[in-house]
Amino acid sequence: MFNLDFNSISESTPGPKWQKLFNLHWPAYRAWFESKGVAHNPDLATSVAELERYMPELMPTYRRLCELAGNDPIAARFLTGWQPPAYISGCSQVVTQNPPQLVRNYDYHPNLSEGTVLHSAWNGKQVMAIGDCLAGVVDGINEDGLVASLTFGGRKAVGKGFGIPFILRYVLEFCSNVEEAVEVLVRTPSHMAYNIMVLDKSGAHKMLQISPDHAAVVTDALVSTNHQGEVDWPEHAAFSKTIERERFLLELLRVTKPDAEMAIQTFLHSPLYARRFNEGFGTIYTGVYRPTEGAMELRWPGQTLRQTFADFREGVTSINYSEKAPAIPVPGQKGKTQEVPDYVPTATDDFWTQYGQAWASGDPAVMAKNVAQAVLNASGKTDDARLTELLELFTSETKKRGQVPWEMLADLWEE
Repeated sequence: MFNLDFNSISESTPGPKWQKLFNLHWPAYRAWFESKGVAHNPDLATSVAELERYMPELMPTYRRLCELAGNDPIAARFLTGWQPPAYISGCSQVVTQNPPQLVRNYDYHPNLSEGTVLHSAWNGKQVMAIGDCLAGVVDGINEDGLVASLTFGGRKAVGKGFGIPFILRYVLEFCSNVEEAVEVLVRTPSHMAYNIMVLDKSGAHKMLQISPDHAAVVTDALVSTNHQGEVDWPEHAAFSKTIERERFLLELLRVTKPDAEMAIQTFLHSPLYARRFNEGFGTIYTGVYRPTEGAMELRWPGQTLRQTFADFREGVTSINYSEKAPAIPVPGQKGKTQEVPDYVPTATDDFWTQYGQAWASGDPAVMAKNVAQAVLNASGKTDDARLTELLELFTSETKKRGQVPWEMLADLWEE
């Protein structure tokens, strides 16, 4: 069992609240920074020069953060974001429309997560974001309705560049739409491979595959998990099930065409919701960003934290994590529960993906159609006009009743 407190903090410009955060988290960050042998390599002067070269607008904020950090040279080097140690997370994300929405799972280890929800206006633009590395962002939204979020790119490549949380902070501080965000992401070097999703309130979106060893690839993909096209790191891909999660999300969009709430609920269940916390691959939160509302939500099974620019509330949200999913009620058997099975891909993965999404939707007509279609496929007579007629009748009756007519399914199979 693990616990993480999410601290919602509002402070327009860096001051005593940020300083308190620094004092709380810096000992752990410093130990990590020094243990990896990069605290002085590259040196401070080089790191500051790179920050000024690529993100000059951030320099006044950077100097203020250093002042609050006591002008510690190691902290000053760390806060540039240049050439940090390598680190690996998981994560899945998807963009849906009508209204535009980004949903993501942040998969990591609770003990390594900062748990900061910071509402700020460091450079005049309001930002609400999940903090990382004290000055960085793993996902967030600004007052113009621009959303940015990351997933690890699943590659071992490490090169010269900034830690991606610092780049996303810069994007949210100074960009107003997807076009501006893409320009920054393309020209700013990242020290590792990441898939970055950006979305704005117009519904425009892009997914960028960035890496230190190739130029950024800008795509219209609505989904990203933890690889960039072909799998580059098979061991990580197998461990994180990146292909299975991507396929699951693509099927969600293709078959179910989820509404906003269904997309969110899907992220709270296997195979997207991970519980391997001891192995550093558990879902820390499900993030939901709605740019037209200026709102963000953090979701956990049975719990929600909602924040908006109009009504941001400070406080602590305490979350307990378990590797075992809570049992769920058995339909029709009062008081009885059953364990939630893990998602296991099989040769019939496409069918079960559709079936699972239909079940998650709560729409029996969608599930009925998938079940009945599977019966037809098993019969080997999918072109039979009579069976097609029965399928339509079966689906229609399901819509009327609000539940699957299992006796009609039996008749369908018999015929």
